[in-house]
Amino acid sequence: MNIATKLFLTTAFVSQLAACVPIAIGGAAAGGAVASDRRTSGFFVEDEGIELKAVKKMESNLGEQSHVNVTSYNRNVLLTGEVPDAERLAKAESLLKEIENIRTVTNEIVIAPKSTIGSRSNDTFITSKIKTKFITENKFPANYVKVVTENGVVYLLGLVNQAEADAAVEIARNTDGVSKVVKVFEYIN
Repeated sequence: MNIATKLFLTTAFVSQLAACVPIAIGGAAAGGAVASDRRTSGFFVEDEGIELKAVKKMESNLGEQSHVNVTSYNRNVLLTGEVPDAERLAKAESLLKEIENIRTVTNEIVIAPKSTIGSRSNDTFITSKIKTKFITENKFPANYVKVVTENGVVYLLGLVNQAEADAAVEIARNTDGVSKVVKVFEYIN
């Protein structure tokens, strides 16, 4: 076996080992997220199931020209994204009626061309900046608020008290690139 083959096989083996680390860390992080979340573990899992079922329905029923994100928090569903016409806008929400245990739906889908990869990357960057500020400003536990960004509009979800909601909105509002902040909170005492 020549040196190039040995180097290739060693690199392939090491890369496979490295792939195990994120999986193990990801599993531990998911467990930690449930532990520090105000939702019950049952609702946490149910939210994941609602999202998976809804995304599958959107992808198989709305067509290639649509881009719809589904976020569920405490069984309250937020729809964001773009569809090409009013018919698909109505259909997106009606598809959710086929999924059990959804309490409310906030439909923020717009009729517009499908967003670009560049726009979605910018939205991801905005979300990461806001989440980082949640941690660095330490005004509330960062896991209490879920952040969704679509075309520069930031949606905030979570089980929060008024002070936590106000702090989250203030942080999001003062983040570069944010055009608007929409509260989709569920308030607790």
